[in-house]
Amino acid sequence: MAKEPTQAQNEETLQSGIKPQVVLNTHEKINSMYSGYIVKLESGYAKVSLETNDMMRADDVGLVHGGFIFSAADFAAMASVNEPNVVLASCNCLFLAPVRIGDVVVFEATEHQKEGRKRNVSVRGFVHDIKVFEGEFKTVVTERHVLRLDLMKNVEKGA
Repeated sequence: MAKEPTQAQNEETLQSGIKPQVVLNTHEKINSMYSGYIVKLESGYAKVSLETNDMMRADDVGLVHGGFIFSAADFAAMASVNEPNVVLASCNCLFLAPVRIGDVVVFEATEHQKEGRKRNVSVRGFVHDIKVFEGEFKTVVTERHVLRLDLMKNVEKGA
């Protein structure tokens, strides 16, 4: 469950005229330089901005490596679910147009299906008005951190 802002934070925000937003509850240690910055976060929705830079360069012409685009899209998907133990189970994505060094890619992620611990999220990425990325992310919210799950407890020895 997403952490809601405190009463003091809400009062301060309301006095400033800005609508209160949900607090990020997942992927708090992610490197925003490579995976983007959260621009807007609401229940079931995240907007992430990726400012591409020379460290993302794939060639001499200035193409951004698709892994950085995917990382920011994945971060947007995880932020839209906003559960501490959300993990990616699968993804079907399309890279629709190239991204150049210096482009700012804005990703919008919308959670559109919840079934138990499963969440489906649609993510779209744009450079200005050009759609450069589209993906469907299937996520799972685990009971504990995925690295703390005992995945082998039900497997028989020697199997």
